[in-house]
Amino acid sequence: MYHLDYISCFLTILSTVLIGKRLWFGWIIAALNSLVVCVIGVQTAQYGFLPGNLLCIVLYAHNLTNWRPATQKEAAPNSAMPNSGMSETREAA
Repeated sequence: MYHLDYISCFLTILSTVLIGKRLWFGWIIAALNSLVVCVIGVQTAQYGFLPGNLLCIVLYAHNLTNWRPATQKEAAPNSAMPNSGMSETREAA
C-alpha cells in the first residue's frame, strides 16, 4: 500500500540533517521514523526491529528533554543583550 521504506529513508535523512543543525525537532522526526520502522517490522514479520527501535524512541525522548531546556536557557541571555546596551548608553549620556 504505502512505500514505508521510502518514507523511512526520507525521515532518516531529514532527522539527521535537522539534528546536525542542532534543531530539537529533529528528535521528533527521528522518533516518527522509528515508529515507521516498527510498522515495517510487524508487516514483514521481522520482529527484531521492534526492541531496537522502541529503545531508540526512548533515547530520542530523553535527548529531546535535554535539548529543550538548553535552547530556552540560551534564548534568555540573547534577549537581554539589547537592553543591556541601552542601559550603558543611557548611563554614558
